[in-house]
Amino acid sequence: MKNGTLAIRHPLLTALALSLGAAVSLGLSRFSYALLLPPMRADLGWSYLLAGAMNTANAFGYFIGALITPTLMRFCGAQTALIGGALLTGVFMLLSGFVTDADMLLLQRVLAGIASAFIFISGGVLAARLGAIHTGRTGFLIGLYYGGTGFGITLSALLVPITLGAAVTHDAAHAWQWAWLALGAVCLLMTLLMALPASHVDGTTPATAGHAHFRVRSFGFGLAGYFMFGVGYIGYMTFVIALLKEQGMQASVITLFYAALGIAVVASSRIWAGMLDRFKGGQSLAILNALLAVATLLPVLSAAPVAVFASGILFGAVFLSVVASTTALVRHNLPPQAWSAGISGFTTVFAFGQIVGPTMVGWISDSAGGLRRGLVFSAVALLIGALLASRQRAVPHQDTV
Repeated sequence: MKNGTLAIRHPLLTALALSLGAAVSLGLSRFSYALLLPPMRADLGWSYLLAGAMNTANAFGYFIGALITPTLMRFCGAQTALIGGALLTGVFMLLSGFVTDADMLLLQRVLAGIASAFIFISGGVLAARLGAIHTGRTGFLIGLYYGGTGFGITLSALLVPITLGAAVTHDAAHAWQWAWLALGAVCLLMTLLMALPASHVDGTTPATAGHAHFRVRSFGFGLAGYFMFGVGYIGYMTFVIALLKEQGMQASVITLFYAALGIAVVASSRIWAGMLDRFKGGQSLAILNALLAVATLLPVLSAAPVAVFASGILFGAVFLSVVASTTALVRHNLPPQAWSAGISGFTTVFAFGQIVGPTMVGWISDSAGGLRRGLVFSAVALLIGALLASRQRAVPHQDTV
């Protein structure tokens, strides 16, 4: 089969394969931690501040990786960054199954964050280029890539309780370590599955890249809105499981809740595809941020299962489409040779927001008001993000060259 044939003839299969990168980068590497936070915190005696710092460390690594990735892709190509990052992420997650020291776990989260950025940015570039081949389905194909995170979330929701239960049955000293080992192994398996299809999408940097630029000032409101998204959403995805446990929800119901959230992430690629294709400015980012604020407040206002599941499904149906909306914003307003720089720019501010979010929510949650107060902070951050994004307009061509 000639290089590129699979991407041309079977775009859906190619996008699904690429989506495994998002599953590894976010669904397994980052968002599985919400399920592991309660048993790790109970076993190791952590405060909420330290528990949140683990995801802050992951976001700090992601921030470093976002800065490195454009250079890495320039020298090695997007496919190498994607597959290499996935391999490293799997290895770093496996290493978490062998340590209990907080400093070592923090280091692992930093390294996994760096590798995850390699995956997520390069995979987003490949998804955008796949969409450029199939212009009538661009929004759907890009959304499908980011929606792959839902595969990882749903798999985590099913895999973590099973491995924790098996570890308890075998009287393991630290049951949560078994889950990290299982998640790392799944990451490596997914890497193998996506390697060949990814090679059929052009991952080289165009030779004319020097003639087009990503000008930060032209995307200021979009970048600011995306920063606040990073601050706000990560608090929910870090602490919502801990909140549900505090509210007395049964473990089996929590598993169903997180699996439903993951399935909603996958479905989001179809739900918002038309909107991503239609709006050229920050409208999509603003609408989705506002919906996330509502979803974040629901479990704060009510512990009723209907409210909790509505929150999870709405959150899952929206939050990765926020990421897809920034890729669409870049694609609508920049020439192809500037897409890598544009996606990396948005990913950098997103990562910086994630550095702030978990620690702030953890610090607030250790005080009076607990996790509910912390999630109110997250919702406010998302509303501010919606207001900022609503000010972003389509970029005139002369501002991109």
